[in-house]
Amino acid sequence: MLPKKIFDTLNSGELYFETKEMNQLQAHYRDLLFEFNQLPPNEPQRLAAIAAELFGDFAEGAYIERPVKANWGINTYFGKNVYANFGLTLVDDAKIDLKDDVMIGPNVTIITGTHPLKAAERKERGQYNLPVTIEKNVWLGAGAIIFPGVTIGENTVIGAGSLVTKSIPANVVAYGQPCKVIKELEK
Repeated sequence: MLPKKIFDTLNSGELYFETKEMNQLQAHYRDLLFEFNQLPPNEPQRLAAIAAELFGDFAEGAYIERPVKANWGINTYFGKNVYANFGLTLVDDAKIDLKDDVMIGPNVTIITGTHPLKAAERKERGQYNLPVTIEKNVWLGAGAIIFPGVTIGENTVIGAGSLVTKSIPANVVAYGQPCKVIKELEK
């Protein structure tokens, strides 16, 4: 778990600048992620132990095809039976909450971090973050990109290659660049 001060800074939605303490802590999680990605598949107990330390939560039945990339790891919460295919990228500078039974296709990117428009603030490594929530039983198609601050409602299907720039309601099929609702699903 992240220290409260760092967690609050990362999840405040306000502009902040990297600190030495943040960088040192992030290096620890990157080392864990490297180890997680390198373990052979026939070591499920070791994979589970690293996942429990690396991620904010890794509930029963959650599974990730490796490799996975993450800024932190510890800011991502996997609900029960979440399945993530190869090439998942987590820009988890703020909380990414994957509720139960979420299915993630290959090469999906989920982004919480973004940078200011002012060049001087970017030059100083300024950043702010907005959390992402993927509700229960969502399917994210291959290559989808989920932007900061987005919530995707329960049972929704996001089509392959979509750029999800705004929240999407429950029980719909949505796709496109930018992603938009195409049709409602039966409940």
